[in-house]
Amino acid sequence: MTDKPMLILIAGPYRSGTDGDPRAMAANLARLEAAAWPVFAAGHLPVIGEWIALPVLHSAGAGPTDPLADQVLYPTAERLLARCDAVLRLPGHSTGADQDVAHARRRGLPVYYDVAQIPALDRQADR
Repeated sequence: MTDKPMLILIAGPYRSGTDGDPRAMAANLARLEAAAWPVFAAGHLPVIGEWIALPVLHSAGAGPTDPLADQVLYPTAERLLARCDAVLRLPGHSTGADQDVAHARRRGLPVYYDVAQIPALDRQADR
C-alpha cells in the first residue's frame, strides 16, 4: 500500500508493428487505455503519452505517421515522466516504451509490468 496517489505513465506499443495502419494504432491505443481503469481503481491517476501527444500533433496539422511525430511522441513521454511517479510497461515491442522505462529507471522511479504489482492507495491514510 501507498499513502499518496501516484501519477502512472502507461507505456506500451502504439505505432510499433502497425506499418502506419490507423486501425492497428487504434487497437494498440485501446490496449493501453484498457489498463487505465485498473490503475485508477487502485487509487492512482493513469496517463498515456498519446493522450497528450496526438492533440499536439493534430494542432500542428500532423498525425502519428508524419515525420513530425518522432519530435512530439517521444518528447511528450519524456516530459510526462518528469512529473510521473511510476511507469506501467505493457507487453509488446515498443522502442518508445523501452525509452520510457530507461528514463524512469534513471530517475529512480518504479517500473511495473503488471497492474497487480502496483501498490494500492491506502484510503485509510486520509482519515
